[in-house]
Amino acid sequence: MYYQISILSSPLSPLTYVSEYELKVGNMVEVFLNSKQKLGVVILKTTKPEFECSEILSVKDEFLKPIYISLAKFISEYYVCSLGDALKLFVPSFKNPLHVEHSVKTNIVLSSEQNKTFDFIQHHQKSLLFGDTGSGKSEIYIKCIQECINSGKNALFLMPEIGLTPQMKKRLKSHFGDIVAIWHSKVTKKAKEKILQKLQNGEIALIAGTRSALFLPIENLGLIVVDEEHDDSYKSNQRPRYNAKDLAILFAKRFEAKIVLGSATPTLGSFKNLPRFRLKGTYHDSNKKFIYENSPSKLSDAMLAKIKEHLKADEQVIVFLPTRANFKYISCQDCGSNINCPYCSVGMSLHSAKHALVCHYCNFTQRIPQECPTCKGHNLHSSRIGTAEVVARLSEVFKDRVVKKFDRDEVRTMRKLNSMLKEFNDKEIDILVGTQMLAKGHDYHSIGLSVIMGIDAVLNMPDFRAKERAVALVHQIAGRAGRAGEGEVYIQTQNPELFKSYMSDYEDFLNDEMRYRKDIYPPNIKLLKVLVSHKKDEKAVKILDDVRVIALKFPRLEIVGYGKSNIEKIANKYRYNMLLRSHDTVELLRFAHSCKHLQVEIDIDPLSFS
Repeated sequence: MYYQISILSSPLSPLTYVSEYELKVGNMVEVFLNSKQKLGVVILKTTKPEFECSEILSVKDEFLKPIYISLAKFISEYYVCSLGDALKLFVPSFKNPLHVEHSVKTNIVLSSEQNKTFDFIQHHQKSLLFGDTGSGKSEIYIKCIQECINSGKNALFLMPEIGLTPQMKKRLKSHFGDIVAIWHSKVTKKAKEKILQKLQNGEIALIAGTRSALFLPIENLGLIVVDEEHDDSYKSNQRPRYNAKDLAILFAKRFEAKIVLGSATPTLGSFKNLPRFRLKGTYHDSNKKFIYENSPSKLSDAMLAKIKEHLKADEQVIVFLPTRANFKYISCQDCGSNINCPYCSVGMSLHSAKHALVCHYCNFTQRIPQECPTCKGHNLHSSRIGTAEVVARLSEVFKDRVVKKFDRDEVRTMRKLNSMLKEFNDKEIDILVGTQMLAKGHDYHSIGLSVIMGIDAVLNMPDFRAKERAVALVHQIAGRAGRAGEGEVYIQTQNPELFKSYMSDYEDFLNDEMRYRKDIYPPNIKLLKVLVSHKKDEKAVKILDDVRVIALKFPRLEIVGYGKSNIEKIANKYRYNMLLRSHDTVELLRFAHSCKHLQVEIDIDPLSFS
C-alpha cells in the first residue's frame, strides 16, 4: 500500500512511501530521507507510482486529526510555506483522548457594564472586547471561561508573550485550580509531556499560553480568548509567518467555538471587522492627569522634579523609552559617520556595563573605540538615550531610592521576571525603567506617575502603522498609572497636539485613522511583502528583478515599491524588499506561489517593513 507522506519541517512537497500495513490519514510515521530518519504525517493513500518507493520504517502512537491537516493545508497556502513546515506547528495527540466534565464556580462579581459585555459575548460567535485599561476585561474573560467549562467544553486563553504568564497563571489558578495548564516555549519538555498526558486524560479544561498553544490537541474546544489582541508578538517572524490572532478566528470557526479578542487599543482590522462591545472607564475609581513637555528625549529638570514629587508622596514611578542599552548610536562629530555593525547596516548600541558596543540584530560585540574608524578623529558622540543610561542617571539623582531596569537585557528568565514584578509590587523598587515590556499588561498597584520618553522615535518610523503604534503605546503605558486612585502621565514629545487629540478616547483615533488609510493601507486592502536575502549583493538584485518580472504578469496587483530594505544588511546578508497590494487576496497568493521557487521569503499581512 502506498501513501503520500509530508515530512515535518521539510520544504519538499509530500513524498510517496510504501507500507505493508493499512495506515490512516493523520498517522505519524518514521521514514528515511537522504539517509536520515525523519518524522512525517500520512496525508493521502495513493496508487503505486512508476518509480521505486522507500518503505515506511515505523508507525508512531501519535496522530493528527483530519481537521488539523486541513488547517495545516490552509496555513501552507495562505502563508506560502511547505505543508511540512505547517504541520510542524501542530502538537500530535494520542489515539483515544478522554472527555471528563468539570464544574467550576468562581467568586467573580461583575458590574452592570461588565454584565452587558458578558451578555454581548454570549450572543456572538466572535467578538471584540474593546475595554479601557483597568476596565476589568480579565474578570469578563474568567466569567466566559467558567461558562464554557460548565457547559462541558474546554477553553484556550492566548497571551502575546511569556512575560504575561506569571500574573495570569496566578489569577487563573486561583479561580480554576488544577484544571489549568500553562504552555509556552520556556516550559520544559518533561512538563509539556505531562500536560499532554493530562489533556489526554481529560484532567485539563483550560490551556493558557502564547501563540504555540493554539496548535495543541484540545478536545471539545468551546472558547478561545485572545488577550492584548493588538500585540505584534502574535505574528511569527519566521516561516511560516502566521498570525496566531488571525488563525485563532479561523480555528474557532472550524471548531464551532466562541472567540473573544480583547484590548484597550485594538488593531484597526479588529475594530473594523468584528462585532464589538465598548467598555469605558476603569473598574476602580481613577483620575488621570496628562502633562506634556514639548522637547526631544532627555531627563529634563521639569521631569526630574515631577518624579521627585511622586516619590515624596510614597508613590512608585515607571519610565518608558523604546531604546535598550545606554545609547542607541555612536557617531563622529568630525566626519558625521555612525559606528555601524560590520555585518549589519545598523548602528552599534553602547552598553557601558559590558564596556562594549553591541549589535541588537546579530549580537556582534566589540570594544568601545577610542577613535572614529572612518576618519580616526577622537570626537565621538553618543545619541538617543537608552534604558541603562536613564537608570544610571536617575540613580545618581535619587541616591536613596531603588532604580531598576526592566528590558530584555535585564530580564532574561521567568525567575527574574517573577522576582522583579514581585519586588515592584512589594514596593521594594521605587522607579522601574523599561522598554515595551512595561506596557505588556502587567498589574502594578501603586504607580503614581508614568513617564514616557522617546515616543517620537516610534512615531517617526518609516511604517504606515507608526502613528497607530505610538498612540497605542502611550495609551497602554498611561494606563499603568493610577489604577486605583490619582495618577499622572508625563509625555515628552515634540508632537504634543497629536497625542492630546486622542488621550481621552482611543476610539477617536481609530475612526480618524480609518479615514486616513482609505483604500491605500490595511484593513481596507491586502499587503504582501517579498524579502530577498543573499550573501552576494548582485545575486540578491538579480532575484529581486526576477520577482518584479513575475509580479508584472498579475494585472490586479500593484507594486507599491521595491529596492533595498530599510536595514540593508543583517548577519552579512544583503536584503531587498518588494511590497505589493491588492483587493484580490487570491491574486496575491497566486503571485506568491509563483515566485517561491526563487528562494524568497513571503510575508502576507506583514507587520514589519524593515
